[in-house]
Amino acid sequence: MKDLPLIFQQKPYLSRYRFFPFREYLKEQFPYKVYKISLHAGFTCPNRDGQAGVGGCTYCANESFSPNVKRPHLTIKEQIEKGKALYKNKFGAEKFIAYFQSFTNTYAAVETLKLRYEEALADKDIIGISIGTRPDCVTDEILGLINSYTKTHHVWIEYGLQSIHNATLNRINRGHDYNAFLDAVNRTKNTCIRICVHVILGLPGETREDMMETAEAVAGLGIQGVKLHHLYVAKNTALAEEYFKGKVQTMDMNTYIRLAADFLLRIPSDVTIQRLMGDTHGNFLISPVWKASKAEITSAITRELELRGSYQGALCTMETNSNHRASFPMENMQEHDTETKKLHIIKT
Repeated sequence: MKDLPLIFQQKPYLSRYRFFPFREYLKEQFPYKVYKISLHAGFTCPNRDGQAGVGGCTYCANESFSPNVKRPHLTIKEQIEKGKALYKNKFGAEKFIAYFQSFTNTYAAVETLKLRYEEALADKDIIGISIGTRPDCVTDEILGLINSYTKTHHVWIEYGLQSIHNATLNRINRGHDYNAFLDAVNRTKNTCIRICVHVILGLPGETREDMMETAEAVAGLGIQGVKLHHLYVAKNTALAEEYFKGKVQTMDMNTYIRLAADFLLRIPSDVTIQRLMGDTHGNFLISPVWKASKAEITSAITRELELRGSYQGALCTMETNSNHRASFPMENMQEHDTETKKLHIIKT
């Protein structure tokens, strides 16, 4: 161990994975095995019901990545009981984070949100809550409610950003701009809520340079987590229609591996990577179809970083203050550029 670079001695997970996996983060935080249970709480989205837009984001088929959406309706308590039984039997899980995943999980009256959240938190094995939402759907009152849970639980909010570029956000019908995201993050940083940001690589019209600008902007936010995945085309989406008309291209697996590695180099090493691959359930996927599992692609990203002799944060030059006020009552490498051409140019 003493012959390893100092940063590997300080952060052993960088030696093994070359990035900071969420499972390693959970090991640091808790003395027992913790797993996330995905929940569908019956919410919708302002980009579907007309408040921010109609039709949703062009790539979004929520049922493709959140299987609870298509299943017979279960109460939050019932979903948690099923999730606990699965993860205890399969992985020996002991405690759980309730993950409000489907659609926009702050898009309701505060009283309704309180009932949904506290139904999950009432379970003695739920030690945390993670709330997936849009940055244009968090009032100060809602943040105050979520922040109140930080006194007793491990609390995350997950903001869908996808890209910092307003042209891209318009192109994919996000229904909000980058300033709305920055406003939500800055207000959340005045609380004890941990922040995770979602980013998609390979969005229509974006070049590698565009994606790296998003990485560098995310690096300077002072957040605690990132979820990353590639653009994929699912059935029953506006993006699928564009794809079949030849207006959208998807990337091959090796391109994504290189881009994901490029992205990680720019993210501070103390920001945990909650996801490096997205996937679909059932037969929703149209493109790209890669003959590799999520674990195999994650391992390939580690190998790519090893081949470069690099690791997450190697190109990050700023102090991030990644802890802001978050608390919980428990306790220069050169880049090997391999992709310079423009990607996913949209034909009009």
